[in-house]
Amino acid sequence: MTTLPTSLVGSYPQPEWLINREMLSKRMPPRVRAGELWRVDESWLELAQDDATLLAVRDQERAGLDILTDGEARRESYSNRFATALDGMDLDNPGSILSRSGQSILVPRVTHAVQRMRPVQVRDVEFLRANTDRKIKITVPGPFTMTQLTQNDFYKSDEDLAFDLAAAVNAEMKDLFAAGADVVQIDEPYMQAYPDKARQYAVKALNRALEGIEGTTALHICFGYAALVPGRPPAYAFLTELNNSAVKQISIETAQSKLDCSILADIPKKDIILGVIDLSTHEVETAETVAERIRRALPFIAPERLVVATDCGMKYLPRDVAFGKMRSLVEGTEIVRKELA
Repeated sequence: MTTLPTSLVGSYPQPEWLINREMLSKRMPPRVRAGELWRVDESWLELAQDDATLLAVRDQERAGLDILTDGEARRESYSNRFATALDGMDLDNPGSILSRSGQSILVPRVTHAVQRMRPVQVRDVEFLRANTDRKIKITVPGPFTMTQLTQNDFYKSDEDLAFDLAAAVNAEMKDLFAAGADVVQIDEPYMQAYPDKARQYAVKALNRALEGIEGTTALHICFGYAALVPGRPPAYAFLTELNNSAVKQISIETAQSKLDCSILADIPKKDIILGVIDLSTHEVETAETVAERIRRALPFIAPERLVVATDCGMKYLPRDVAFGKMRSLVEGTEIVRKELA
């Protein structure tokens, strides 16, 4: 087994010929559908997304990553591909909420019981599995975060909505593992954004989403896309609460936030996906900078419990910058591997 395996958190830059990246960068991640972002006619869109996925896969292979994602090339945002495929969401008459940065955004309006009617991302996994022999990871939005990104006009409580969303995530995850995924990651940035609400029911909903799941599961918790949410607090508002959850790995940011890694000693039951690539800058870190960020964690966690990754998704970076950062990620990790050997 590889010591300190390397991976992305999830997304990789989509090509300019596929999506209008300038338009994408000037808005918050869409929560309803945003078909206007795509540059390719709908009749050819899936084939174009296949090609973009292959570019992301080959870049990850060339960079030397151990665990690959599909780059989320088919997605307008990390959450809306899955959330808007569920029954019970009114997309024609959306609601609105205030985002974590205080902006009013359109969101699906929940009008009746939420159900997953069909697999949403199974073809994504099948395509990825068919095009690489390395380990693969796929991501799904988490039930707590999706609850915060809807207007609830049906359920008596948000907790009730979260549990039905968790059931939908659970069914999807089982199909994703059956399709060949080695890791399935749940994205839950809003646990950090709304920690008081998260303490009420987020872990219970997460555990419902993980019921009966046998494969390697991960949870990504972050401070928001660096390109859209500037600044970082010095510590997580919601993190150690996950120690008693059913998830196996927790993905955290340490690069941009310069996180005090001693917090890892308080999460002894979990493996950690350690974010060591700063996505707030286009400057490509040196391998030694990456190595030093990994070393910061080692006094508090055994290397066997670490996966080395980016802080968050790379969606908003230029592709050449993203590739350079991946190469530094791999080279810096190799420095530390040799030191440990």
